[in-house]
This record gives sequence, C-alpha cells and structure tokens, in this order.
Amino acid sequence: MENNNTPFSSLFSEPALAALLPSQCHCRGFIFAVATSPEIPMPEQWMPWLVANAPVAASDVSFEHMAEGLMDGLRQNLQAMRNNTSLLPGVCQWHDNAAERKELTAWLSGLLSAHGRLEPVWQKAWQLAVANPEIDKGVKGSEDPAKRLSRCLKLFSTLANPGLAMERRTDEQAAALQQHLPQLAAQLPAMLKEYVDLAGELAGVLPDQFETFVQMKE
Repeated sequence: MENNNTPFSSLFSEPALAALLPSQCHCRGFIFAVATSPEIPMPEQWMPWLVANAPVAASDVSFEHMAEGLMDGLRQNLQAMRNNTSLLPGVCQWHDNAAERKELTAWLSGLLSAHGRLEPVWQKAWQLAVANPEIDKGVKGSEDPAKRLSRCLKLFSTLANPGLAMERRTDEQAAALQQHLPQLAAQLPAMLKEYVDLAGELAGVLPDQFETFVQMKE
C-alpha cells in the first residue's frame, strides 16, 4: 500500500496543507478506519474531521487539491483490502523504544480517532443485525460481534498508548503487560483483518451497504 509518490503523500510535502493535517501516519490510520466502516461516510463528512483541530487557520489552501489527495488515500486502503495485502504501512513497526514506534502510535491513534466518530454506524449495523436476522450476512453465526470489536479496539488502544494501559493496571499487571507487548504487537495484522472482516459482515445488514462495501473493494 505504501507509495511515496502519490496524490495522498504529496499533501505532506506542501507546507500549507501539511500544517492543516495531522501527521501522515495519523491520517493513514484515520482513513483506514473510514474505509473499513460498515457504512463509509461521504467525503464532506469525514474530511472535516481531519482538520477540525488544525493548529493554524486555513489560508491560501486548495481544498479541492486536499480532497483529491485524501480520496487517493481512501482508494489506497480499499485497494489493499481488495488485494489482501498488508493493511499497515511498512513504516509502522513495533519497537520497544517509544520514539522508534512513533509512526505506529500515530497510525493507531488515527484509527481510534476515526472509529470514535464512526461508532454510531457500527452500533446501528449491529442493532439491525439483531432486529433483522433474515438479512444477516453471517454476523449472528459468528462470535458475538461486540466481543470481537472490543478485542480489536483493546489491542489497538493498548499498542497506541502502552503507558496509559499500564497506568490502569496494578504493578503486577503492568509488568506482565510490559513483558508481553512484543507478542501483542505481533497480533496486530490479524486483528486488523478481523476488524475489516467484521465491518464487512455488518455492512450486509445496512440497506445497500453490502453491495457498496464489496464494490468499493473490487
């Protein structure tokens, strides 16, 4: 999925645009969560979320150019899902040293930020699956989706901020977590696939969304 010569990556080489956006890895993670949502929001909905906390005011910025770049980022994620290639950018690797894993931290933080915005979409899909078993695309035949999603988000949040995760544990639990962080990081690719698979199942219960979900990934 990684390519440093794309409309998306070029956004971050333009100072005026880069000043409005979070880091490139944060944006990649954010857009991954948007692309994975059971109901992918319209660009005019999710793009402003990325610049909502911009540290500078927009001036002399081509928002059309920005939109083109962000849509390219969305297409890259959809292509990776379709091709079954790595969902995680190559620069986002686990390292014991926090400074060396800042790209991974940023990517996961972006994912979690977008998921928080899209939580109502996930809840709506699950509620429809419960209420309409006749249109279920396999959700209820699998493990409880709430547990599956919770497991994914717990791993994402732990790896995004291990320090905070350890603060919420006893000293003994924190020491055990510290020791097992590399093993947890090794589970990330599988958990990302689980996150995508669950979204696809839930998309099946939203009107017209299963076909849209499939088509956008073809």
